[in-house]
Amino acid sequence: MKELFKLSANVVSDKIRNGEFTAEEYVSVIVDRINKVDKHINSFITKNFEYAIERAREIDKKIRGGEKTGILAGVPIGVKDNICVKGLKNTCASKMLSEYISPYNATVIEQIEKQDGIIIGKLNMDEFGMGSTSEFSAYGPVRNPWNTQFVAGGSSGGSAASVSSLQIPISLGSDTGGSIRCPASFCSVVGLKPTYGSVSRSGLVSYSNSLEQIGPITRTIFDIVPIFNTISGEDAKDNTTYTRNDPCKIKSDQELQKISLKVALLSELIDSSDFQIASGIQEKINFLKKHHYHLEEVKLSILDYAVAAYYIIATAEASSNLSRFDNLRYGYYSNPEGYEWKSYFSKARSMFGDEVKRRILLGSYVLSAGYFGKYYQKAQLVRSLIRQEFLNLFTKFDIILLPTMPVLPFRLGEKLSNPVDLYNLDLFTIIANLTGLPAISIPAGFSKEGLPYGVQLIANAFEEQKLIDLACLFEKAFDYRECYPCL
Repeated sequence: MKELFKLSANVVSDKIRNGEFTAEEYVSVIVDRINKVDKHINSFITKNFEYAIERAREIDKKIRGGEKTGILAGVPIGVKDNICVKGLKNTCASKMLSEYISPYNATVIEQIEKQDGIIIGKLNMDEFGMGSTSEFSAYGPVRNPWNTQFVAGGSSGGSAASVSSLQIPISLGSDTGGSIRCPASFCSVVGLKPTYGSVSRSGLVSYSNSLEQIGPITRTIFDIVPIFNTISGEDAKDNTTYTRNDPCKIKSDQELQKISLKVALLSELIDSSDFQIASGIQEKINFLKKHHYHLEEVKLSILDYAVAAYYIIATAEASSNLSRFDNLRYGYYSNPEGYEWKSYFSKARSMFGDEVKRRILLGSYVLSAGYFGKYYQKAQLVRSLIRQEFLNLFTKFDIILLPTMPVLPFRLGEKLSNPVDLYNLDLFTIIANLTGLPAISIPAGFSKEGLPYGVQLIANAFEEQKLIDLACLFEKAFDYRECYPCL
């Protein structure tokens, strides 16, 4: 029983159904693992252990009774703390929502529970999803399992670190500008940002509606498929969602050998990365050449404007979304003396952290009279041009390959004094959010210091299967699943 926490989710659910161990036994092992490890990582904000054990018993009862169980039967799943789970706090890692308990489930939670997955807790993050390091949390920073003096990435840092540290096999995150893929790269796990509209956002506390998407994080590509198939699809509560005709699948070795994809290499971004990352990416490129993939270097000058456009759009939408936290409808109740509006409002807004305040101010500025056309409308124009460039690329190519992040994980606190430097690190990941395209980060190796980095694959809209196919080939050739952090 000691090593059960190392098993992948698909293996766990099969063994539970086959009677090799019970869901209750497995969940108990996971609870022990979390209690032992998370004091070093700080990936959980809320733990849901009593419910998890009770739910596991219900699943065991179904199995004993010969009832059909779902594809996630008995699998504990952690949820980023901006996705609503009924009866649990939904803090968004903010003092503003420290006592808010969700009265309903997000659609993705309902879908997981239908497949007998078990929600085991809520995970730490950058406040309201605003950050790339998971240091901007009212509950303290998330630490990287590979070196706890380093950042885990963000904003879904708790989602990636909890999976990487073998506390849970699957987590959910949200990705607005790389918030799933960045921590996946920094923590050596697999993180998928689906096509915009593939997964319902109903029950997600919005940061930037037009950019963000809920997605899964796992240790292996083999676990991405069941959780993605579970949470994807049309939802009447989110009119941006689409019906998926064919579920994704893991193909056989014979099927994978027959695949021949055309791959575009964003050479300028590869070359501008840390030299150890660039070297590791080149190893993956050489692997594709050896297997006779069509590879071609491409340059996109429009990406020079991507970071500026992204932060104008994201902060503008954040400024609008977060205006609801006014102490009347939502947010911290400050109980001021009297009911003078400015005092009431300002005391409530003081509960936001510094990074959230910074982005609200920037968003309010670009939406203000006199600057709306100068900044916001031009940013939307740049966004449309970037999207068109990528759609043109996908008339010639199946996949775009580049590093997930230009740098290795860095020390906690190292970059907090210069937010612009942090913003510029998002260039490689924001592409998929500005265009709405699916992207995945998979482990690509380790630096000489033992720090992880990832390779990122981007596909055309709703072509997650191509991402899974190539990720599967890479995982089988460069298998990092047996590499575990020492905790």
